Amino acid sequence: MIVTITLNGKKITEDVAPDLPLLDFVRNHGCKSAKRGCDSANCGLCTVFCDDKPILSCSFLAVRADGRKITTLEGLQKEAAEFGAFIADQGAEQCGFCNPGMIMNAIALFRENPDPSDEEIKAYLAGNLCRCSGYEGQMRGIKAFIAHRKAKEVNDATGQ
Repeated sequence: MIVTITLNGKKITEDVAPDLPLLDFVRNHGCKSAKRGCDSANCGLCTVFCDDKPILSCSFLAVRADGRKITTLEGLQKEAAEFGAFIADQGAEQCGFCNPGMIMNAIALFRENPDPSDEEIKAYLAGNLCRCSGYEGQMRGIKAFIAHRKAKEVNDATGQ
């Protein structure tokens, strides 16, 4: 089937197998941040944005992405680098395997809810599997990032 997918701002038209997971499509096009973990939509490692909403690309067929905008972590480098520094500062990156999916979902959370409660953060990130940590470092990093953004907004508003 011929599909046209806008991947990280680049329009790609390609003949794909009807059963090709979107995960394989993005990885075939050099987007290695989306990873294969469980292949059953349970770990969050394959998270990408489809029309700016997070989806699990292992369980989303490439043909369903026809005519849509797909964004991987490679397409969000500035946002990801800023937030990722806060995760690293808390020692929460450890092996780093889960970080791309975690960062994608955190960015989606910040866009949807710039001031989430702890329960909202936990609920939003519930589908992300990390085997290295107890998620406390990620929570500290997220909360520190939110505090940083609030302070920056206040400084920008006051001209400091």
